[in-house]
Amino acid sequence: MKKLTAILLSIMMLLACVVTASAEDASYLGVMLGTNVMSLDTNLATDGDSFEVIADCIDGLMQMDKDGAAVPAIAESYDLSEDGLTYTFHLRDAKWNNGTAVTANDFVFAWRRIAKEAGEYAYMLDEIGNIKGAAEIISGSESDLTTLGVNAADDKTLVVELNVPVSFFPSLMYFPTFYPINEEFYNSLADGTYGTSPETFLSNGAFVLESYTPGTANLSVKKNPDYWDADRVKLAGITYQVVGSSDNALTAFRNNTLDVVMISGDQVDAAKKDAALAEKLKVTGAGYMWYLSFSQTEKNAEGGMLANANLRLAISNAIDRDNLVDNYVMDGSLATFTAVPPQFAASSTTGEDFSANQDAFTDYVGYNPEKAAEYYEAAKAELGKDSFTFTMIYGNNEGDEVQKVAQAIKEDVEDALPGVVINLQSMTKAERLDKMQNDNYDIALTRWGPDYADPMTYLGMWVTNNSNNYGFWSNAEFDQLIADCTTGAYITDYDARWDAMFKAETLVMQEAVIAPLYTKANANLITDGVEGIDFHPVALNRVYKDTTK
Repeated sequence: MKKLTAILLSIMMLLACVVTASAEDASYLGVMLGTNVMSLDTNLATDGDSFEVIADCIDGLMQMDKDGAAVPAIAESYDLSEDGLTYTFHLRDAKWNNGTAVTANDFVFAWRRIAKEAGEYAYMLDEIGNIKGAAEIISGSESDLTTLGVNAADDKTLVVELNVPVSFFPSLMYFPTFYPINEEFYNSLADGTYGTSPETFLSNGAFVLESYTPGTANLSVKKNPDYWDADRVKLAGITYQVVGSSDNALTAFRNNTLDVVMISGDQVDAAKKDAALAEKLKVTGAGYMWYLSFSQTEKNAEGGMLANANLRLAISNAIDRDNLVDNYVMDGSLATFTAVPPQFAASSTTGEDFSANQDAFTDYVGYNPEKAAEYYEAAKAELGKDSFTFTMIYGNNEGDEVQKVAQAIKEDVEDALPGVVINLQSMTKAERLDKMQNDNYDIALTRWGPDYADPMTYLGMWVTNNSNNYGFWSNAEFDQLIADCTTGAYITDYDARWDAMFKAETLVMQEAVIAPLYTKANANLITDGVEGIDFHPVALNRVYKDTTK
């Protein structure tokens, strides 16, 4: 009898565990990722999907509210000096998930590391944040990390010194580049292993990393019971799954495998025609602008043929952008004719969208085969050639519409410009970025998402020798305008700065430094009962702190 009772108790306990596990699984949100998360190291991550997962698990000084405004996170409050050059952040009581207190030194260590290692996003410290001493450390002309203008007055007080006032500095603080890292924990790890597994990653945010291997198709996070604002977080966790095609995304949603997916192309049309799916469809601004980048060096493009502005203008005017968004992307994305995309940067004095006027540069960009032919004839005369062959690279894991867009661009250009041949080369996003960063390409179909709500997040890319200036374009007048807007004459005159940025954008468009294509929207399918996902076009596209299921 005792044995029977013990067996029955064991079975009951097992069933209880199964029920509990099932309940927990049911309260996890299943979310689609478009690309593999290659790193959770804030100095190595370079894409929105990675930033999203990092932000699930780590709070910076500030966070985004549902409208995108910067509101307190680890910093309970801050003071700004009268000259606008010194921020003093007062930290709240918060813990890392190993029980260690979050301190001001965690930010000092992380920011010094970003400056020293000079990763792709280190420019946020000097070119954008204008933090004192950052430019010298990043360039290598200064090796003393204590010269960086970030110091811990005590465990709960972080002091940041700037070279010039930066009106949007608080909003930079919710971007992962500025997140903290616990120095003792980091130094306890083997070199190069930080952020590569749950065991090598600390959380102080809403969720804790539960399962993760770099580049894997699946990862998960679970609610952090020690989060300083834990009562706000309702989800038990999030299960992420990389889905490589819109068709597979729709299938996963129909099968209830995922709660949140993004679709494009024919699948959007199918969803709109299906009454049950149509009511679950939510279109949100993604912020990303897709564009063509042209290598202008002699190393590429038939010895530098794309250094010719008329040839670039010819290609840009041969592309039917409305056709791209209407018949290939099909997710609400906007055909774009400006170097700064619309609907993310508004003037603080007038409220007007910086790029509201999409007809501002019709002399330089638009679907105009006749004008394209004129530019082409001028290019042929200047270059002494009447035929050109270029290779356009694009990512094969960035959404299945990308291949269709690449093919449509090839057809448009070859139809409008006889003698031009565009060969297409498919590769992973990581391979595409590597080729662009190492100047090993002719034309790239690429994208950029705004890191903060200011036009400079785009315009700053085309400064001479900027690490994101993949075309290696250089213009002294442009450089001076950007300098005036970031460290010089216009830094405290907001309207004059706005006008100067438009002049800088005009130079980019006049020379077709890039060919803007479309501003991405996300066509989301969201399961009934899921509420409170905050969608943003800037910095962090999705935030789940208020999400319920």
